[in-house]
Amino acid sequence: MSLTPDEIDRYARHLVLRDVGGPGQMKLKAASVLVIGAGGLGAPLIQYLAAAGIGRIGIVDDDRVSLSNLQRQVIHGTPNVDELKVESAARAVRHLNPHVVVDRHSVRITGENARDLVASYDIVADGSDNFETRYAVSDACYAEGKPLVTAALGQFDGSLTTIRAHETGPDGKPNPTYRCLFPAPPPPGAVPTCAEAGILGALAGVMGSLMAMEVMREIVDFGDSLVGRLLMVDARAMRFDTICYGWDETNPLNGTKPQGPSPANGRG
Repeated sequence: MSLTPDEIDRYARHLVLRDVGGPGQMKLKAASVLVIGAGGLGAPLIQYLAAAGIGRIGIVDDDRVSLSNLQRQVIHGTPNVDELKVESAARAVRHLNPHVVVDRHSVRITGENARDLVASYDIVADGSDNFETRYAVSDACYAEGKPLVTAALGQFDGSLTTIRAHETGPDGKPNPTYRCLFPAPPPPGAVPTCAEAGILGALAGVMGSLMAMEVMREIVDFGDSLVGRLLMVDARAMRFDTICYGWDETNPLNGTKPQGPSPANGRG
């Protein structure tokens, strides 16, 4: 695999970066990323992954574009209203970067199909808007041994972390799972939906772009990963804070008494 003259020109600003360069750009080109959701977080995430030259992007979303999406889901446009989001997003990627292969998965990801979807990609980026999906995806990533970049949005706040629960940390302990950070989903109705509470559109752009940067970091390996760290963004105060979290030995995946599926490509 090599870069074409068009790609060398296209990615010139990456190629001169000491921490990316030619080897890093080749890693991006060889990588495959599964994006969960082509909505507020997924829209800028997909755009920046495509612009960066990720070789293959899978997009999972069973929804259609609505007019109310366009305040924040910037990969879609007015002519795309009522179109499947995976089709609209795939077309936008082709316009942006024809070197990127797009896999369209117009399905709702569940505990039943998550592992099969996750298994075909190098890294997963979850921008879903419901807890059922987040837990299904994070459990599947652990079971299939895949890194996970996951983010969430509130009205004026967002959070982001990276999960590599299938690996151990420098201290020899297992890396934390998503369930170490959030042991269980909140009761139904406890957290209002985006439609109920509203959301600042530009915040989705900020958090989706940060997700793209974290995905690229995990592929190219520059700087400090967000494994074991939760980045919290407060758009009202314009504050970025980071808290550390660790492995919980009682978590059901890689705790001392595991109850979930076995890791690393098994089918437990």
